[in-house]
Amino acid sequence: MCTVCGCGGHSVEDQFKDHLKKTGKDAAHKPAPFAVLAEPQGPHSHAHSHSHAAGHGAEADSDHPHAHGHDHGHSHGACAHDIHLGHGPAGTEVPGMSQARLIEIEADILSKNNQYAARNRAALAQKSIFATNLVSSPGSGKTTLLVRTIEMLGAQPLAVIEGDQQTTNDADRIRATGAAAIQVNTGKGCHLDGAMVEQALAHLPLPEGALLFIENVGNLVCPAAFDLGEDAKVAILSVTEGEDKPLKYPDMFAAAGLAILNKVDLAPYCDVDLDLYEANIRRVNPHIEVLRVSARTGEGMAAWIDWLGAGLARKAR
Repeated sequence: MCTVCGCGGHSVEDQFKDHLKKTGKDAAHKPAPFAVLAEPQGPHSHAHSHSHAAGHGAEADSDHPHAHGHDHGHSHGACAHDIHLGHGPAGTEVPGMSQARLIEIEADILSKNNQYAARNRAALAQKSIFATNLVSSPGSGKTTLLVRTIEMLGAQPLAVIEGDQQTTNDADRIRATGAAAIQVNTGKGCHLDGAMVEQALAHLPLPEGALLFIENVGNLVCPAAFDLGEDAKVAILSVTEGEDKPLKYPDMFAAAGLAILNKVDLAPYCDVDLDLYEANIRRVNPHIEVLRVSARTGEGMAAWIDWLGAGLARKAR
């Protein structure tokens, strides 16, 4: 769950208010946000404490979490006041909420999502449908990859669920190939969830032995946590995004079974190291498969088609 924006259900602010009601408190008891975050977290934290004057308390720290009225004359190879919010058990921090409460909210949301995902998985398995959840940042080339894939698959039965915040642009591109597609616009939501996919499946004509492609909302963070009932997450990374992306957004690549390094035809013009891309992906997930592909030129596409065929054959057993 992206606990910070609350996209997995009603907002975290609403959930915090619910929590206050359950505990017999009200919003006036909400503690000042991030009162203790003035100090850097994790490996760059200091072994000494700081005392603050009355005018440099929680409210000031909330507005300027890394500003102190004094200077440190030393460096640890990075800014001494870098803020690391992901070291707690919940993997993030939200103003006024404990780590235990964040974990409780996430477990609740993901548990509900997993019920929908399990129903989707059972329905797809009953018809031997191989489903992939395509995840990436915006502009990685997911839709172009899908269009090229559909053209290469020919008569293979398939359908596509398109996820975006707004417009039907991508679904229209898919429908232009002759394939069935359902657009799911999430509004402020930044990923698809199991319930959305269940709704879409009710409107898709999927025969036995079909392929289902779920093109998730362009986002390298939130979709990593949400099971949709798919057989595999496929993380798509274009060579224009930078070799460090798997290290900066590790959850997505850790959750994926396959990584597609797309737009390799642009590599000579982008001053990038394809081997380093692949090495960084495997630093996050040593067991992941990696394919180098250009959806535009067709380079590497045969290996992707073979991968899909192998997945479909496993579902038919």
